[in-house]
Amino acid sequence: MAVAKTRAGRNAPVAQVTYLSADERRAAGKALRDEAPRASHSEWKPARDRRDPVEILHESNDRRLPQLIPIRFGRMAQSPFAFYRGAAAVMAADLATTPASGLRVQACGDAHLMNFGGFATPERNIFFDINDFDETLPAPWEWDVKRLAASIVIAARHIGLPDSEAARAATGAVCCYRERMADYASMRALDVWYDRIDLDCVLKLLSTDDVSRMKKTVERARKKSAPEFLFPKLVEHQGSQPRIKDEPPLIFHPSEEQAPGQRTRYVEAIEGYRASLPEHVRTLFDRFRFADLAIKVVGVGSVGTFCSIALFMAADDDPIFLQVKEARASVLEPYAGKSLHRNHGERVVAGQRLMQSASDIFLGWTDGAKGSDYYFRQLRDAKISAVLDDWDAPVLREYGKLCAWALARAHARSGDAARMAGYMGSNTTVDDAVCEFAVEYADQNLRDYRDFVKGIREGRVPVLSE
Repeated sequence: MAVAKTRAGRNAPVAQVTYLSADERRAAGKALRDEAPRASHSEWKPARDRRDPVEILHESNDRRLPQLIPIRFGRMAQSPFAFYRGAAAVMAADLATTPASGLRVQACGDAHLMNFGGFATPERNIFFDINDFDETLPAPWEWDVKRLAASIVIAARHIGLPDSEAARAATGAVCCYRERMADYASMRALDVWYDRIDLDCVLKLLSTDDVSRMKKTVERARKKSAPEFLFPKLVEHQGSQPRIKDEPPLIFHPSEEQAPGQRTRYVEAIEGYRASLPEHVRTLFDRFRFADLAIKVVGVGSVGTFCSIALFMAADDDPIFLQVKEARASVLEPYAGKSLHRNHGERVVAGQRLMQSASDIFLGWTDGAKGSDYYFRQLRDAKISAVLDDWDAPVLREYGKLCAWALARAHARSGDAARMAGYMGSNTTVDDAVCEFAVEYADQNLRDYRDFVKGIREGRVPVLSE
């Protein structure tokens, strides 16, 4: 890792770079404990002027499609865990009031359990990694770790585990993050960059029965993302023209007001997306022609933003579906600083490429009408998501560790692993502190959820059951 010191020369500035060894950087990280003691990460106490979470959620609805807001809130109302998934903006404001070491990484911004999973790489291997980057932004590494740990505690309560098991799972995940970061601090830079969590790594963590179950899950995911599965499921023909099936309120064609590019068949936006692709991928993309686009409601936090699927055809039997998602300012931006990218779609794409071990070849961005930003990626592509309700305590513990490993690897690619390892150290101080925070914040999330449900009863929060 280089620390740059600029010394002005007579004719032009010359950058003099001093290289610090890994041991020197570990020592520098350890010194940060004086300003931010590791035990201080246990602290959670809502500020006196803490904003009403319901007010923050209403504010985050700005520019969302009005008819979808009740669906968003309806999904959040299902449980405290569902509420947590949709309340990233609430926690971002809270995390900004907590201690931080001063070390920054490319943060996910929404690192809860359900935003990790498996997917197919361009080489068609299955990797496990972070899979949602809507909120990504350079920020303190602690924010991602605390959001992940709190999600583990909330998930444990969701499936009826005792608090002792919730704390054990959260502590284990933070311990895994710390130990993996220590490993990355000792690795060569290229080895860190090439490290990945492939299917074999995951299978080694599973029992014999779970291995068989996981292999079947992977096979199902591959089949469901294949064109021969997706095309008849999502498309009907009107004459000779393929058209995405309407299934309101979750899949429907937008109005001209909702999507002003309809009349030109989104030619400008598609051309902008094409220009964002690497040259060799543009050659592939040029084999396809645009056929149709429809809004498709996905997730929890994204509901109400302009999320759609676009159908492109290379031939009558050769389709590809791209997901087109509106990219808004990260929830971290008010507290971590504005993005350096002009387009928030580019921010998402750049963050994903930096944090993931392998990214979708069709990942790209574009400008939309009315000043909106968008990014593109393949729909599904053998994506594998966890099914929380099927878990027991051992599965939660192992999955939490797997997520922590993926998070440490992502942070080590953009941050200084040696400084972070030096700060965290080799004992359990950070593990215990973050676990204590996670338990306290899970309690806070429950209070916020109850206030949210109260708002529904009082008519201040509109909901729609699906």
